[in-house]
Amino acid sequence: MPHRHQARLAAALGIATIGAVLLSWPLTAQQPTAAPGQPPAVGQPPGGAANPDQAPPPGQTFRTGVDLVSLNVTVAESGAPRYATDLEQANFLVYEDGVKQDVTYFNRANLPIALALLIDTSASMETRLQTAQDAAIGFAKRLRPQDLAEVIDFDSRVVILQSFTGSAAELEQAIRRTSAGGSTSMYNAVYIALKDLKKVVAGNVDEIRRQAIVLLSDGEDTSSLLPFEEVLDLAKRSETAIYTIGLRSADNSGSNRGFKEAEFVLKQLAQETGGRAFFPSQVTELAGIYSQISDELSSQYTIGYTSRNPKRDGAWRRIVVRVDRPNLVARTKQGYFGPTIAR
Repeated sequence: MPHRHQARLAAALGIATIGAVLLSWPLTAQQPTAAPGQPPAVGQPPGGAANPDQAPPPGQTFRTGVDLVSLNVTVAESGAPRYATDLEQANFLVYEDGVKQDVTYFNRANLPIALALLIDTSASMETRLQTAQDAAIGFAKRLRPQDLAEVIDFDSRVVILQSFTGSAAELEQAIRRTSAGGSTSMYNAVYIALKDLKKVVAGNVDEIRRQAIVLLSDGEDTSSLLPFEEVLDLAKRSETAIYTIGLRSADNSGSNRGFKEAEFVLKQLAQETGGRAFFPSQVTELAGIYSQISDELSSQYTIGYTSRNPKRDGAWRRIVVRVDRPNLVARTKQGYFGPTIAR
Protein backbone atom coordinates (compact mmCIF):
# COMPACT_ATOMS: atom_id res chain seq x y z
CA MET A 1 0.00 0.00 0.00
CA PRO A 2 1.57 3.38 -0.99
CA HIS A 3 2.42 5.62 1.95
CA ARG A 4 -0.03 8.34 0.92
CA HIS A 5 -2.83 5.77 1.05
CA GLN A 6 -1.60 4.55 4.44
CA ALA A 7 -1.68 8.05 5.84
CA ARG A 8 -5.18 8.60 4.47
CA LEU A 9 -6.31 5.27 5.96
CA ALA A 10 -4.83 6.08 9.36
CA ALA A 11 -6.71 9.36 9.47
CA ALA A 12 -9.96 7.76 8.37
CA LEU A 13 -9.70 4.93 10.88
CA GLY A 14 -10.08 7.39 13.72
CA ILE A 15 -7.03 6.07 15.58
CA ALA A 16 -6.84 8.25 18.65
CA THR A 17 -3.42 7.43 20.11
CA ILE A 18 -1.51 6.15 17.13
CA GLY A 19 -0.62 7.88 13.90
CA ALA A 20 0.00 6.97 10.30
CA VAL A 21 3.55 6.12 11.30
CA LEU A 22 2.27 2.78 12.63
CA LEU A 23 1.06 1.82 9.20
CA SER A 24 4.15 2.86 7.25
CA TRP A 25 7.24 2.23 9.37
CA PRO A 26 8.60 -1.20 10.33
CA LEU A 27 8.14 -1.88 14.04
CA THR A 28 10.88 -3.36 16.19
CA ALA A 29 11.51 -4.29 19.80
CA GLN A 30 13.61 -1.14 20.17
CA GLN A 31 10.66 1.20 19.73
CA PRO A 32 10.50 3.67 22.64
CA THR A 33 7.56 3.13 24.95
CA ALA A 34 5.28 6.10 25.47
CA ALA A 35 4.30 7.16 28.96
CA PRO A 36 1.03 5.57 30.15
CA GLY A 37 -1.92 7.23 28.48
CA GLN A 38 0.28 9.17 26.04
CA PRO A 39 0.50 8.54 22.29
CA PRO A 40 3.71 7.42 20.62
CA ALA A 41 5.63 10.18 18.87
CA VAL A 42 4.25 10.71 15.39
CA GLY A 43 6.44 11.82 12.53
CA GLN A 44 9.48 9.80 13.58
CA PRO A 45 10.11 6.16 12.68
CA PRO A 46 9.73 3.94 15.77
CA GLY A 47 13.12 2.82 17.03
CA GLY A 48 15.07 5.20 14.80
CA ALA A 49 15.65 5.05 11.08
CA ALA A 50 13.49 2.72 9.07
CA ASN A 51 15.12 -0.58 8.21
CA PRO A 52 12.99 -3.20 6.42
CA ASP A 53 15.53 -5.88 7.33
CA GLN A 54 14.83 -5.52 11.05
CA ALA A 55 11.55 -7.40 10.91
CA PRO A 56 11.64 -11.14 10.16
CA PRO A 57 9.79 -12.45 7.10
CA PRO A 58 6.42 -14.18 7.54
CA GLY A 59 6.58 -17.61 9.15
CA GLN A 60 9.55 -16.78 11.37
CA THR A 61 9.90 -15.70 14.95
CA PHE A 62 13.52 -14.64 14.60
CA ARG A 63 16.30 -14.66 12.04
CA THR A 64 19.02 -17.27 12.46
CA GLY A 65 20.44 -17.57 8.95
CA VAL A 66 17.83 -20.18 8.00
CA ASP A 67 14.06 -19.97 7.56
CA LEU A 68 12.80 -21.27 10.88
CA VAL A 69 9.04 -21.82 11.04
CA SER A 70 7.89 -21.18 14.60
CA LEU A 71 4.63 -22.62 15.97
CA ASN A 72 2.79 -22.14 19.24
CA VAL A 73 0.98 -25.42 19.89
CA THR A 74 -1.82 -26.22 22.32
CA VAL A 75 -2.35 -29.89 23.22
CA ALA A 76 -5.51 -30.90 25.05
CA GLU A 77 -7.61 -33.96 25.67
CA SER A 78 -10.19 -34.56 22.96
CA GLY A 79 -13.49 -32.95 23.93
CA ALA A 80 -12.14 -31.59 27.24
CA PRO A 81 -10.34 -28.40 28.30
CA ARG A 82 -7.59 -30.35 30.10
CA TYR A 83 -4.17 -29.54 28.72
CA ALA A 84 -1.25 -31.96 28.31
CA THR A 85 1.91 -30.18 29.43
CA ASP A 86 4.34 -33.07 29.86
CA LEU A 87 5.09 -33.93 26.22
CA GLU A 88 8.60 -34.14 24.80
CA GLN A 89 9.93 -33.08 21.41
CA ALA A 90 9.73 -36.66 20.12
CA ASN A 91 5.97 -36.75 20.77
CA PHE A 92 5.27 -34.14 18.07
CA LEU A 93 4.73 -34.87 14.40
CA VAL A 94 4.74 -31.87 12.07
CA TYR A 95 3.62 -31.94 8.44
CA GLU A 96 3.89 -29.17 5.87
CA ASP A 97 1.78 -29.74 2.76
CA GLY A 98 1.71 -33.42 3.72
CA VAL A 99 5.51 -33.74 4.06
CA LYS A 100 6.88 -34.68 7.48
CA GLN A 101 9.27 -32.11 8.94
CA ASP A 102 12.09 -32.44 11.47
CA VAL A 103 11.46 -30.47 14.67
CA THR A 104 14.68 -28.59 15.45
CA TYR A 105 13.47 -26.27 18.22
CA PHE A 106 11.34 -27.24 21.21
CA ASN A 107 10.30 -25.37 24.33
CA ARG A 108 7.58 -26.27 26.80
CA ALA A 109 8.49 -23.56 29.29
CA ASN A 110 5.83 -21.01 30.15
CA LEU A 111 7.27 -18.27 27.96
CA PRO A 112 6.43 -14.59 28.45
CA ILE A 113 3.45 -13.29 26.52
CA ALA A 114 2.84 -10.18 24.43
CA LEU A 115 -0.91 -9.66 24.29
CA ALA A 116 -3.41 -7.17 22.91
CA LEU A 117 -6.72 -6.99 24.79
CA LEU A 118 -9.47 -5.68 22.47
CA ILE A 119 -12.82 -4.61 23.91
CA ASP A 120 -15.90 -3.71 21.89
CA THR A 121 -17.33 -0.47 23.31
CA SER A 122 -20.05 0.13 20.73
CA ALA A 123 -23.45 1.39 21.92
CA SER A 124 -24.90 -2.13 22.11
CA MET A 125 -22.43 -2.98 24.89
CA GLU A 126 -23.68 -0.26 27.25
CA THR A 127 -25.71 -2.41 29.65
CA ARG A 128 -23.07 -5.14 29.79
CA LEU A 129 -19.87 -3.13 29.76
CA GLN A 130 -19.24 -3.06 33.50
CA THR A 131 -19.45 -6.85 33.76
CA ALA A 132 -17.20 -7.15 30.72
CA GLN A 133 -14.74 -4.75 32.36
CA ASP A 134 -14.66 -6.83 35.54
CA ALA A 135 -13.96 -10.00 33.55
CA ALA A 136 -11.19 -8.37 31.51
CA ILE A 137 -9.59 -6.97 34.67
CA GLY A 138 -9.64 -10.43 36.21
CA PHE A 139 -7.83 -11.69 33.13
CA ALA A 140 -5.24 -8.90 33.31
CA LYS A 141 -4.53 -9.70 36.96
CA ARG A 142 -3.56 -13.26 35.98
CA LEU A 143 -0.76 -11.99 33.75
CA ARG A 144 2.74 -12.21 35.21
CA PRO A 145 5.13 -9.26 35.64
CA GLN A 146 7.23 -10.51 32.71
CA ASP A 147 4.20 -10.50 30.40
CA LEU A 148 3.28 -7.46 28.33
CA ALA A 149 -0.25 -6.39 27.45
CA GLU A 150 -1.99 -3.43 25.87
CA VAL A 151 -5.64 -2.35 26.01
CA ILE A 152 -7.51 -1.28 22.87
CA ASP A 153 -11.15 -0.27 22.78
CA PHE A 154 -13.09 0.08 19.57
CA ASP A 155 -16.42 1.51 18.53
CA SER A 156 -16.54 4.01 15.65
CA ARG A 157 -12.87 4.66 16.41
CA VAL A 158 -9.91 2.58 17.57
CA VAL A 159 -8.26 3.86 20.75
CA ILE A 160 -5.13 2.44 22.40
CA LEU A 161 -5.98 3.18 26.02
CA GLN A 162 -2.78 1.61 27.36
CA SER A 163 0.37 0.77 25.44
CA PHE A 164 2.31 -2.39 26.27
CA THR A 165 2.97 -2.71 29.98
CA GLY A 166 3.57 -5.38 32.60
CA SER A 167 1.60 -3.49 35.24
CA ALA A 168 -1.78 -4.98 36.16
CA ALA A 169 -2.76 -1.68 37.81
CA GLU A 170 -2.18 0.26 34.58
CA LEU A 171 -4.15 -2.29 32.60
CA GLU A 172 -7.03 -2.10 35.09
CA GLN A 173 -7.12 1.69 34.92
CA ALA A 174 -7.25 1.54 31.13
CA ILE A 175 -10.05 -1.03 31.10
CA ARG A 176 -12.06 1.09 33.54
CA ARG A 177 -11.79 4.04 31.14
CA THR A 178 -13.78 2.25 28.44
CA SER A 179 -17.24 3.67 27.75
CA ALA A 180 -19.96 2.59 25.34
CA GLY A 181 -21.12 4.51 22.27
CA GLY A 182 -20.93 4.48 18.50
CA SER A 183 -20.71 1.72 15.91
CA THR A 184 -18.32 -1.25 15.55
CA SER A 185 -14.92 -1.02 13.83
CA MET A 186 -13.70 -4.51 14.69
CA TYR A 187 -11.59 -5.10 11.55
CA ASN A 188 -9.77 -1.81 12.07
CA ALA A 189 -9.03 -2.78 15.68
CA VAL A 190 -7.61 -6.20 14.80
CA TYR A 191 -5.47 -4.64 12.08
CA ILE A 192 -4.02 -2.07 14.48
CA ALA A 193 -3.39 -4.71 17.16
CA LEU A 194 -1.54 -6.97 14.72
CA LYS A 195 0.61 -4.05 13.58
CA ASP A 196 1.27 -3.01 17.16
CA LEU A 197 2.38 -6.51 18.17
CA LYS A 198 5.14 -6.28 15.56
CA LYS A 199 6.91 -4.00 18.02
CA VAL A 200 7.68 -7.08 20.10
CA VAL A 201 10.18 -8.87 17.86
CA ALA A 202 12.63 -11.45 19.20
CA GLY A 203 16.26 -10.85 18.37
CA ASN A 204 17.29 -14.27 19.67
CA VAL A 205 15.85 -17.39 21.28
CA ASP A 206 15.93 -15.91 24.78
CA GLU A 207 13.67 -13.03 23.73
CA ILE A 208 10.85 -15.11 22.25
CA ARG A 209 7.38 -14.10 23.42
CA ARG A 210 4.19 -15.83 22.51
CA GLN A 211 1.87 -13.32 20.91
CA ALA A 212 -1.89 -13.26 21.23
CA ILE A 213 -4.94 -11.10 20.71
CA VAL A 214 -8.00 -11.52 22.92
CA LEU A 215 -10.98 -9.93 21.17
CA LEU A 216 -14.40 -9.31 22.73
CA SER A 217 -17.28 -8.18 20.50
CA ASP A 218 -21.06 -8.45 20.57
CA GLY A 219 -21.90 -8.07 16.89
CA GLU A 220 -20.90 -7.63 13.28
CA ASP A 221 -18.49 -5.00 12.03
CA THR A 222 -20.45 -1.97 10.85
CA SER A 223 -17.92 0.83 10.29
CA SER A 224 -14.43 -0.43 9.39
CA LEU A 225 -12.82 0.86 6.22
CA LEU A 226 -10.68 -2.26 5.94
CA PRO A 227 -12.25 -5.39 4.43
CA PHE A 228 -12.19 -8.62 6.42
CA GLU A 229 -10.11 -10.36 3.75
CA GLU A 230 -7.23 -7.92 4.22
CA VAL A 231 -7.30 -8.30 8.00
CA LEU A 232 -7.44 -12.10 7.78
CA ASP A 233 -4.48 -12.10 5.38
CA LEU A 234 -2.45 -10.00 7.81
CA ALA A 235 -3.41 -12.34 10.67
CA LYS A 236 -2.27 -15.37 8.68
CA ARG A 237 1.08 -13.68 8.04
CA SER A 238 1.59 -12.95 11.73
CA GLU A 239 2.86 -14.99 14.66
CA THR A 240 -0.25 -14.10 16.65
CA ALA A 241 -2.91 -16.44 17.99
CA ILE A 242 -6.31 -14.73 18.07
CA TYR A 243 -8.84 -15.66 20.73
CA THR A 244 -12.29 -14.33 19.94
CA ILE A 245 -15.33 -13.93 22.19
CA GLY A 246 -18.64 -13.30 20.42
CA LEU A 247 -21.10 -12.17 23.08
CA ARG A 248 -24.60 -13.03 21.92
CA SER A 249 -27.46 -10.75 22.86
CA ALA A 250 -29.96 -12.11 25.34
CA ASP A 251 -32.98 -11.58 23.06
CA ASN A 252 -31.84 -13.47 19.96
CA SER A 253 -28.96 -15.70 21.14
CA GLY A 254 -27.10 -15.01 17.90
CA SER A 255 -29.95 -15.98 15.57
CA ASN A 256 -29.99 -12.79 13.50
CA ARG A 257 -28.12 -12.44 10.23
CA GLY A 258 -25.71 -9.82 11.53
CA PHE A 259 -24.43 -11.96 14.34
CA LYS A 260 -24.17 -14.98 12.04
CA GLU A 261 -21.76 -13.00 9.90
CA ALA A 262 -19.83 -11.91 12.98
CA GLU A 263 -19.70 -15.51 14.17
CA PHE A 264 -18.16 -16.61 10.86
CA VAL A 265 -15.54 -13.84 11.08
CA LEU A 266 -14.62 -14.63 14.67
CA LYS A 267 -14.32 -18.35 13.93
CA GLN A 268 -12.10 -17.69 10.91
CA LEU A 269 -9.73 -15.44 12.82
CA ALA A 270 -9.37 -18.02 15.59
CA GLN A 271 -9.05 -21.13 13.41
CA GLU A 272 -6.50 -19.70 11.00
CA THR A 273 -4.21 -18.45 13.77
CA GLY A 274 -4.43 -21.34 16.24
CA GLY A 275 -6.62 -19.58 18.78
CA ARG A 276 -10.16 -20.40 19.93
CA ALA A 277 -13.60 -18.88 19.42
CA PHE A 278 -16.15 -18.61 22.24
CA PHE A 279 -19.83 -17.64 21.93
CA PRO A 280 -21.41 -17.08 25.35
CA SER A 281 -25.06 -16.11 25.67
CA GLN A 282 -24.63 -14.41 29.03
CA VAL A 283 -22.16 -11.71 29.97
CA THR A 284 -21.63 -13.49 33.28
CA GLU A 285 -19.83 -16.26 31.37
CA LEU A 286 -17.00 -13.93 30.39
CA ALA A 287 -14.94 -14.41 33.56
CA GLY A 288 -14.80 -18.16 32.98
CA ILE A 289 -13.88 -17.72 29.32
CA TYR A 290 -11.06 -15.31 30.09
CA SER A 291 -9.85 -17.85 32.66
CA GLN A 292 -9.82 -20.60 30.01
CA ILE A 293 -7.80 -18.40 27.66
CA SER A 294 -5.32 -17.60 30.42
CA ASP A 295 -4.90 -21.30 31.22
CA GLU A 296 -4.32 -22.13 27.56
CA LEU A 297 -1.72 -19.42 27.04
CA SER A 298 0.24 -20.77 30.01
CA SER A 299 0.08 -24.38 28.75
CA GLN A 300 1.44 -24.05 25.22
CA TYR A 301 4.53 -25.46 23.54
CA THR A 302 6.76 -23.59 21.12
CA ILE A 303 8.24 -25.76 18.38
CA GLY A 304 10.18 -24.89 15.26
CA TYR A 305 11.42 -26.52 12.11
CA THR A 306 13.28 -25.66 8.92
CA SER A 307 11.01 -26.38 5.98
CA ARG A 308 12.03 -29.10 3.55
CA ASN A 309 10.46 -27.03 0.79
CA PRO A 310 13.32 -25.11 -0.92
CA LYS A 311 11.03 -22.91 -3.03
CA ARG A 312 10.95 -19.20 -2.32
CA ASP A 313 7.68 -18.44 -4.05
CA GLY A 314 5.70 -16.89 -1.20
CA ALA A 315 2.98 -19.53 -1.57
CA TRP A 316 0.67 -20.64 1.23
CA ARG A 317 1.86 -23.76 3.04
CA ARG A 318 -0.55 -25.86 5.08
CA ILE A 319 0.61 -27.09 8.50
CA VAL A 320 -0.70 -30.05 10.50
CA VAL A 321 0.64 -30.94 13.94
CA ARG A 322 -0.14 -34.24 15.64
CA VAL A 323 1.05 -35.95 18.81
CA ASP A 324 1.67 -39.66 19.24
CA ARG A 325 -0.44 -40.08 22.39
CA PRO A 326 -4.04 -41.29 22.14
CA ASN A 327 -6.96 -38.97 22.91
CA LEU A 328 -4.82 -35.84 22.56
CA VAL A 329 -5.44 -33.14 19.96
CA ALA A 330 -2.84 -30.56 18.91
CA ARG A 331 -3.90 -27.12 17.69
CA THR A 332 -1.80 -24.45 16.01
CA LYS A 333 -2.09 -22.00 13.13
CA GLN A 334 -3.23 -23.60 9.89
CA GLY A 335 -0.26 -22.53 7.81
CA TYR A 336 2.04 -19.74 6.68
CA PHE A 337 3.24 -17.99 3.57
CA GLY A 338 6.59 -19.29 2.39
CA PRO A 339 9.64 -17.04 1.98
CA THR A 340 10.30 -15.04 -1.15
CA ILE A 341 13.45 -14.14 -3.00
CA ALA A 342 14.99 -11.01 -1.51
CA ARG A 343 15.18 -8.03 -3.84
